[in-house]
Amino acid sequence: MNLSIFLGIVGPWQAVIIVALILLLFGGKKIPELMRGLGNGIREFKDATKQPEEEKKEGEKDKQ
Repeated sequence: MNLSIFLGIVGPWQAVIIVALILLLFGGKKIPELMRGLGNGIREFKDATKQPEEEKKEGEKDKQ
């Protein structure tokens, strides 16, 4: 299982090393907080991209 990254291909051993380094840097308690923040950011981005479509639909309803 290889993960493609724009700089090259990361093999399974490199992925294990990267995960271990992240655990060492942030600790086990910080990772859930980081992932929660990332999820909230993605959710807000999706909501922001949907918002103009909803405003456009509301504007069409007002014209009628």
